[in-house]
Amino acid sequence: MKKLTYILLALVVLAIGGVLGFSWLRDNKLPNFRKQAEIYVQPGATADQVLEEIAQKAQVISRKSLERCFRAKQVDQYLTPGHYTVSPSNASVYVARMLNNGWQSPVRLSLTGNLRIKSNIAAKIASQLLLDSATVYKALNDEQLLADYGFTPRTVFSLLMPDTYDVYWTCSMVDVLDRQKAAWDAFWTADNDAKARALRLSRQQVSTLASIVDAESNYEPEMPKIAGVYLNRLKVGMPLQADPTIAFCYDYKLNRILLKHLEVDSAYNTYKYAGLPPGPICVPGRAALEAVLNPDFGGAWGAGNLYFCANADFSGQHVFAKTLTEHNRNAQAFQAALNRRGRR
Repeated sequence: MKKLTYILLALVVLAIGGVLGFSWLRDNKLPNFRKQAEIYVQPGATADQVLEEIAQKAQVISRKSLERCFRAKQVDQYLTPGHYTVSPSNASVYVARMLNNGWQSPVRLSLTGNLRIKSNIAAKIASQLLLDSATVYKALNDEQLLADYGFTPRTVFSLLMPDTYDVYWTCSMVDVLDRQKAAWDAFWTADNDAKARALRLSRQQVSTLASIVDAESNYEPEMPKIAGVYLNRLKVGMPLQADPTIAFCYDYKLNRILLKHLEVDSAYNTYKYAGLPPGPICVPGRAALEAVLNPDFGGAWGAGNLYFCANADFSGQHVFAKTLTEHNRNAQAFQAALNRRGRR
């Protein structure tokens, strides 16, 4: 009888050990998800909320395993806000540790498109990160913070380099600006610095002129010619007379620039004040920066094109001229085309 009892006890122990062994295997080694899922843990989120989201989005195989690991690793106490990727190959314990230790997956921060109003730029950045737009906007106007990078609220558009960056969703504005400064420094190679010096421009002045070029045209192949026009005007002491700078003076709210708008008293009014404005009027793209550093003067510098206007074929491109007489003919052709279109 005792022998039978020992045998039964041994079988029970083996059975329990088998169950425990499989549970350990299920929790620590076996994949527990059917799909990859991107999880955003907001500040204040609870472990139960996150577990439920993971279970649904990643299609958990054993919910009990995930629950066991959340309890064992005390996720409710150590849960860290962030962006996490749950993969089908992950075991439950890895996911619990990932959430506790903040093993985030980067997100893509896209700084592209129309970047000309700080409030819109702030909203664009905030929509992709945990940051709120008020915090971003404040940073873009923080003199002390920007001074650490060699910029001011007036020149901060120069610091922003349009591109797509891999960053952590929980990164700060200091982290964002650090990445922008690294991109700025990478752009300003010894070769580009030499080109700027040859044009008698500082880095900031290159960005300022590039912002005007960027605002004039979306057609990158003609940007060097537009840059050439403005550099020719600077060379001969002619006012830039750039319409985008007037639009900037009115926060880009004008539907059409009229003669009365050219009288606005602003240092950015390039009809009233000669030379470059005191800072960029938008965030210049790489193509515009390259165009300023590699301009097409349409001849010798200062003796090439001084004018351009919209092409009468409505292609969105421009025609260029060296003389005012030639420019007036081009402008009349465009106006005539407008009138014909209006009649039709």
